[in-house]
Amino acid sequence: MVNDTIADMLTRIRNANLAKHQIVQIPLTNTTLSIVKVLEKEDLIASFEELNNGKNSTILVSLKYKGVERIPAITKLKRISKPGLRVYSSAKKMPRVLGGFGVAIVSTSKGLMTDKNVRQENIGGEILCYIW
Repeated sequence: MVNDTIADMLTRIRNANLAKHQIVQIPLTNTTLSIVKVLEKEDLIASFEELNNGKNSTILVSLKYKGVERIPAITKLKRISKPGLRVYSSAKKMPRVLGGFGVAIVSTSKGLMTDKNVRQENIGGEILCYIW
């Protein structure tokens, strides 16, 4: 269930970026909220806002673009761990996305973190996605 929402979220952001939309609406779950917070902290999205409407709660994500040509800040989103094939890594073997220019979002026992934070904390986890 949770992994379906992650795949849905990544697809929505990817499609909104390709269509050059300013805002994308994502279903609100604890996991999607944590991922959006990581994206904002890494300066890949402009901002986000929670809309609590009972069961149909959503997150409005404001996408970030550069320049007059509106080049998206997020060029690619790649799903790594899937329901059929989970991908785990220790802190020492944590892959670097594009030699450190990209971000890997990792689910750990201390919550969702970036690959850089995982190496600093020296804990491993499930690699959810790569973003650059």
